[in-house]
Amino acid sequence: MTKIIEGKLDARGIKLGIIVSRFNNFITEKLLDGALEGLKSHGGEDDDITVVRVPGAFEIPLLAERMAASGKYDALVCLGAVIRGDTPHFEYVSDAVTRGIGEAISRYRIPIGFGVLTTNNVEQAMERSGSKDANKGYEAALTAVEMINVIRQLPE
Repeated sequence: MTKIIEGKLDARGIKLGIIVSRFNNFITEKLLDGALEGLKSHGGEDDDITVVRVPGAFEIPLLAERMAASGKYDALVCLGAVIRGDTPHFEYVSDAVTRGIGEAISRYRIPIGFGVLTTNNVEQAMERSGSKDANKGYEAALTAVEMINVIRQLPE
């Protein structure tokens, strides 16, 4: 018989670190609210959640590396908003953040929910930071929870 392993959306007992950028905080605070709502509505407790604020999205990977290396967290969630402007800055920051978070996942084998928006304009960012299912912070937090629960079912 085929064995199916599937994660549950149960945040009880999961130690989670959330890294959130202050830049574009009118968006990132909504992402953070969504992530916290997702965790708490699925059994997460305040004592198991640590929120760390960084200046901008570019700084997220450094903290993801440090927090993953600490061994204090079962999973991380990274939240930020990079909105396209008139210069190539958008591409450089988006690429560096994505690559840095991916490297932390590979190096430390820890799930990291990716809630860093990369949008063409403010309107798109607002749409992706709405309520529940329309909030990428909510989605990133629940992705981290599900991944932890899948990993816990796999043999070492």
